[in-house]
Amino acid sequence: MQREQLADFLRRRREAIRPADVGIADGPRRRTAGLRREEVAMLAGMSVDYVVRLEQGRSSQPSTQLLAALARALRLSDDERSHLFHLAGHQPPPADGIARLARAGLVRLLDLVGDTPAMVLSDLGEVLAQNRMSILLTGDHTGLAGDRRYVAYRYFTDPVIRDLHGPEEWQRHARQQVADLRAVAGRRAGDPAVTGLIERLRAASDDFRRLWAEHEVAVRRADRKTFLHPRVGRITMDCETLVTPDLGQQLLVLTPADAEDREKLELLRVLGVEEFPAAAPH
Repeated sequence: MQREQLADFLRRRREAIRPADVGIADGPRRRTAGLRREEVAMLAGMSVDYVVRLEQGRSSQPSTQLLAALARALRLSDDERSHLFHLAGHQPPPADGIARLARAGLVRLLDLVGDTPAMVLSDLGEVLAQNRMSILLTGDHTGLAGDRRYVAYRYFTDPVIRDLHGPEEWQRHARQQVADLRAVAGRRAGDPAVTGLIERLRAASDDFRRLWAEHEVAVRRADRKTFLHPRVGRITMDCETLVTPDLGQQLLVLTPADAEDREKLELLRVLGVEEFPAAAPH
């Protein structure tokens, strides 16, 4: 662990970020360049004292989980994130898999869209980051583990998901899930992460196995989805998907389908968080 270099890097990255870039108002009394330490601590979900000790080179070796949280809070690029892990004495997370992080540019876009629900997903359907409105609408999907972190796996194995949508809509989206996964399998031929997920889905679901055999291929760009929310009732959202140049990650933005849905989304924003079964986001 290179404590002095790590401390210097964290200080300089913190000072380089404008508060507006992370959704923090830049008030007239602000004198600190970039973010304050307490703001980094809030964004990363850690104590201010630990951020101070990191920046002063007095901390113990941070865990990979803490480093991932700091990388998100400081909006680090892929190269900067790898550098952060190396300075802390860890190997950077692999390009794919459960340790994968949302690209810094996509996370910035989550901040910029404000009260519009949005999330970042991997090409395999892992939710890598969500803004507050996305969590209010669909639940928090970022902490799921194992195969449940894949949207397609939950779609075909979790009966709660079926109950949240009518049979006709579930069938349509299930078919889209399979067609999109088929496109990913073509791009990433031989990738064990992809082939393993497909085999486990084929073993777990007759519906998936039937649809997979039809060999439909389609990459989703735009769609419409209805959510049965416990607090605001039925709310229909238009889904727009923007993908990175390598097709490895995507930004999903959800906008109300009409004025009534817009009013329900605004009501949801005011009501705030309540525990409810997580809907499939995509």
